Amino acid sequence: MLTKKGKYGLKAMIDLAGLAQGETAFVSEIAVRNNIPKKFLDAILLELRNEGMLRSKKGPGGGYALSKSASDIYIGQVIRALDGPLAPIRCASRTAFEACEDCSDPQTCQVRRSMTDVRDAMAAVLDTMTLEQFASNKVDLPAEKTA
Repeated sequence: MLTKKGKYGLKAMIDLAGLAQGETAFVSEIAVRNNIPKKFLDAILLELRNEGMLRSKKGPGGGYALSKSASDIYIGQVIRALDGPLAPIRCASRTAFEACEDCSDPQTCQVRRSMTDVRDAMAAVLDTMTLEQFASNKVDLPAEKTA
């Protein structure tokens, strides 16, 4: 499940995607517009800046802005930066795999196999959805499989 941190980060990224080229926004402005606690948002934006998705400038004309075009930032990147791996359980993660204590053979575990499919389905959507698409609500979802 997406945490508040992830949700607030996405809301802030949508807000910043709506700025005109060269424009910046102060944390306090983003917080008020999106009903996010400022102190929490400070930490979130710092993480996103450290991941290379935002740039910041202090002083007059300062604030935060996207470091690249909204069409070059993927929602999967944002969520992983703030909430970690997309996999619903550790043993299904590609980047943070950790075997379960109660599992004798992760390679044949049906729970792991199913949760890996869930992770792959989520990644198929989130790793192809750009911030631009997300902000405009114009997302082309992968075609559904028919039985």
